[in-house]
Amino acid sequence: MRSLRGVERIAVIVVVTLLASATVLAQTSEWTIDPNHSTAQFTVRHMVISNVTGSFTKVSGTVTLNDKDISQSQVSASIDVSSVDTRVANRDADLRSPHFFDVEKFPTMEFKSKRIVNSGGKLQIVGDLTMHGVTREITLDSDGISPEITDQHGDPRRGFSANTSLNRKDYGLMWNNLLKSGEAVVSDNVKIEIDAELVKKK
Repeated sequence: MRSLRGVERIAVIVVVTLLASATVLAQTSEWTIDPNHSTAQFTVRHMVISNVTGSFTKVSGTVTLNDKDISQSQVSASIDVSSVDTRVANRDADLRSPHFFDVEKFPTMEFKSKRIVNSGGKLQIVGDLTMHGVTREITLDSDGISPEITDQHGDPRRGFSANTSLNRKDYGLMWNNLLKSGEAVVSDNVKIEIDAELVKKK
């Protein structure tokens, strides 16, 4: 009898575990970043007098979204560094060169979330950013993910924006010249703004 009761207990535990797993799966959905409607933009101070802006136009990745508990969601994104565009061909070529990103050695940037903090609808997406062969933890601030809509092809879509700032020298981007005043031609601090459009996986 005791062994039978033991088997019954194990069966109950297995059933509860399966039901819990099914509930979690029902709460999550898988999305891909649409590279045609997503960009990573940056702004950096030039010669202490103006801002230079640019973007990386080839962004891809996936999002595992849990609407019931957004903190259980996950984000993974990749940026093609050679897609840098500041609207000045010579400057873009210099950015791709060993002076800066060295795209021959380091063709992509990678971001993988480690945790997501929900504070009154505002999200902090904490994760590792790998750039120029260096990995450091950063925090992306976001207002959250937009409600789901259906496009003209019947595909569910959502979107989100996020921003952060970082010191380029933390990633080994050390090149710089100085003005006669001693000020750096290019600021160390770089502001990042990400706009991503998501398509639900079928």
